[in-house]
Amino acid sequence: MSKLKIRCSSLAKIMTYPNKDELSKGAKSYVKALHKEENFDIKPEFWSRYIDKGINCEKQTIELANEILDWKLPFEVIHGQQQAFENEYLTGHPDVINGDFLAEVKTSWDGNTFPMYGDDEYNKDYKWQCMGYLAVTGLDKCNLVYGLINTPEPMVLDQIRREHWKENSTWNGDEDEQIVNAVRSRHEFEHVPKNIKLQHYIIERNEEEIQKIYRRVELCREYWNELNEYLKTKTK
Repeated sequence: MSKLKIRCSSLAKIMTYPNKDELSKGAKSYVKALHKEENFDIKPEFWSRYIDKGINCEKQTIELANEILDWKLPFEVIHGQQQAFENEYLTGHPDVINGDFLAEVKTSWDGNTFPMYGDDEYNKDYKWQCMGYLAVTGLDKCNLVYGLINTPEPMVLDQIRREHWKENSTWNGDEDEQIVNAVRSRHEFEHVPKNIKLQHYIIERNEEEIQKIYRRVELCREYWNELNEYLKTKTK
């Protein structure tokens, strides 16, 4: 790998303490994981139930946003493959891009993690992801949307099992109605009005923050080279 590029979706991992001209321990750990994958084909662990729901429900969230926010996106944009973008520092696959319209959608894990109210803030990690997409596309703003979508039934059932085991490590499979109802209340939202199931933020292009991203990628590259040099000493 001649020049390391960072995925926009992973920018939060390297952008901790963005005003410092150094990599955090977490950022170094991320570069190490990339280095192991590149040199030894050791794949990083990527799965979580939160990511799993996001992948499974992404199109539903886009459809909900398209309807409520009147985005007027054609079917082929909503259901087509994501487009790949890159520049000298970054690579990215935005969830939605249609001309000069750009959006990133997040499907909340459950009702408790959904930012329902006007003074609820978005996760700042997503700001860096959106800023990366603005950098690789050259656009001026990114729509960041959270959707409150029913969790797929197999995942709800898995969560019900988890909650039973949490309460009783020797659980025999007999369901506690109180636990079942509590889990379903957090994951099923037919009773919630449609307009409340969406929260919308605008991330504006900020050249100063984009330059901070680029500088941090340069530091990642320098650290990557240090890792290369270390391995050379071990293989002599």
